[in-house]
Parts: sequence; C-alpha cells; structure tokens
Amino acid sequence: MEEIAVHIKELQGQEAQAKLDHLAAVLHRCVSDGASVSFIAPFTLEDARGYWRQKVLPRLGGRLRLFVAEADGRVVGTVLLDADTPPNQPHRAEVAKLLVHGDYQRRGIAQALMTHLLAEASAMGLTLLTLDTRTHDKAEPLYRKLGFVTVGVIPAFALSPDGSSLDGTTVMYKQLGQ
Repeated sequence: MEEIAVHIKELQGQEAQAKLDHLAAVLHRCVSDGASVSFIAPFTLEDARGYWRQKVLPRLGGRLRLFVAEADGRVVGTVLLDADTPPNQPHRAEVAKLLVHGDYQRRGIAQALMTHLLAEASAMGLTLLTLDTRTHDKAEPLYRKLGFVTVGVIPAFALSPDGSSLDGTTVMYKQLGQ
C-alpha cells in the first residue's frame, strides 16, 4: 500500500475526550485483528472506551502524552509517551500503545507517529526510551529501523490476544541525543 498524508498531533483535555470514540475504534480494531496490546478477546468497543477513559485520559496533561495520526477526518493511529517515572529516572520514558487502524496499516503511519514521538522526547530532554513488543510482531522491525536495540526476550510473558497461548515479549531501548 502507498503512504498517505496524515497529520500528527498531541491530544489533551477536552480534545482527547472529544476523540474518545475514534481512539476506541482504533484500539478495538487492533485487538480484533490480533494485536497483542494487553487485551484478550472478546474485547468490545465499550472495553476500548473504558481503557482510554479510565487509564489514559485522566493522566494526560502531565507526564503522559498521547500523539495521534489523523487522516480522512478521523484518528487512525496512536502512540503514548509515558514519562511519569520515579524521581531517580527523570531522563527516561516508556513508549506504549503504538496502534494503527487496520484499514490504514502498511502506509507509513506507525513510522510517522514514532518519528514525531522521538522528536518530542528529545525536546523534553529525555535521553532514554524503553518499550516492549510481542516477540516476532510486525512492529519489531520498525523499532529496529528507528534505532531501538533489543535487550532480550522474556518467554511466556503474556497471553496471546485470543487467550490460547503464551507469547514472549521483546524488550528494547533507544538512547537519544547520541
């Protein structure tokens, strides 16, 4: 598929609340398509709304930042930069919930989101990013392409999205400004 024009921006407060249904639709579709992002089928659209409403939206505006990709008038991708770390780790953050709606995958959106996140992390003065992803997931090569280094694999880390098996997770990091 060819790349499409997307607009990457940060959502906070009222604007994030107004986009709740869009955010839920992206998460729901990704889980329905088998993405290993902490949820197990059956996973409803209301479950997806609950995740954003309870776990993400209340924390925005502080050290948790939500970046979205918009195309065709809707949110088609997301990524979180979580810099809410202990006092002895102000230099680092975790990357989470890199999601692209199934209708928009393989068009450069995940890379655009990550490129934006990396620039924002650098502007915040962060020097270390960490993440984990299902071992052998399609996101792993993207993270490597962006300079993330694999620390190792934790076997049998989480249930697969359909709950039928245990998947490993690959732990990765990237040092910024070097």
